[in-house]
Amino acid sequence: METLMENRNPPDQEAVDRGMVHRPVLLERCLALARPALEHPGSVAVDCTLGLAGHATAFLRSCPEARLIGIDRDRQALGLATGRMRDEGLADRFTPVHAPFDQLDQQLDALGVGQVDLVFMDLGLSSLQIDQRDRGFTYRQDAPLDMRMDTSQELTAAQVLAEYDQEHLADIFSRYGEERYAGRIARAIIEARQEQPLTTSAQLDRLVDRVVPRGHRPPGNPAKRVFQALRIEVNGELDRLRRTLPQAILRLAQGGRLIVESYHSLEDRMVKRFMAPGLHVDLPAGMPVVPDQARPYLSDLTHGAIKADPAERERNPRSASVRLRAVEMIGSIPEVRRRRLQAEARGEVSDGRHRHVGHGSESRRRS
Repeated sequence: METLMENRNPPDQEAVDRGMVHRPVLLERCLALARPALEHPGSVAVDCTLGLAGHATAFLRSCPEARLIGIDRDRQALGLATGRMRDEGLADRFTPVHAPFDQLDQQLDALGVGQVDLVFMDLGLSSLQIDQRDRGFTYRQDAPLDMRMDTSQELTAAQVLAEYDQEHLADIFSRYGEERYAGRIARAIIEARQEQPLTTSAQLDRLVDRVVPRGHRPPGNPAKRVFQALRIEVNGELDRLRRTLPQAILRLAQGGRLIVESYHSLEDRMVKRFMAPGLHVDLPAGMPVVPDQARPYLSDLTHGAIKADPAERERNPRSASVRLRAVEMIGSIPEVRRRRLQAEARGEVSDGRHRHVGHGSESRRRS
């Protein structure tokens, strides 16, 4: 396990400064949800998506009895967040961990931590990732098609476009981007790369603009869904989220809370479906007595998804698509459900709605 690292590749300072002053999405709502779980001495929070520590520093300032474990797979972000904690006088209550968040169990075990009181996940890209041009996450500026959250991994977006066959490309655009013209775009990529590799965001943006009919475009840039799908594929985001949510619930103490901010429909649906079994009585309707093992073990704190209000969307356009959901642990998890959660955490159970289509070099298919 790595808990601290030097910043070997200093990011563009202007991008860092913008990220540092950027107000986290739905911060006050997140604080209000987190505080009741972190008011007692010795309380432990885990921020699974630390980024530049906007939410994390606010949690620690607001909850002086708490300590926080911050997990991030991005070395640059983790190094900057660690420095920010030090500068704000919070370092003694903060433990940084370099890892993907689906290693939650492994990292907590290594730290000797059992149950925790808060697990927080902000699934959007960090300001650092968006604002650094050379990371290639956005179509708004020309950049290399990288899209790796952990720059030490092998697979990049450019490699996906260069090495995946047409069927595979169409599958990820359809599945992860919900792109109506996935097949056409995939075919155009195969044809284009015979002449010239697609290595920059501008090249891909122009290709999608050429392929998607102008009369059938959703609002915004027509390449948005393709970029989303590539980012999810490169980083294995949905598979990691599917494994992490059960780990989080199994680690929560009584009264502990899980807070998740999602930014596209695939994530939000996964979070909603994951939370649902714990919120309802697990018996046929009309049963006269509800045994303890069938009672809900979660309480819905947000009663559906909370969205940013118009004022926040105006201040921060990145909040426009956020969906915030939170639950509290109020009872014991039934043994049958616990065993299923453990299997889901190991990646042994599929929800039947999503099929993993190839994160990493071992599953690539060449045309």
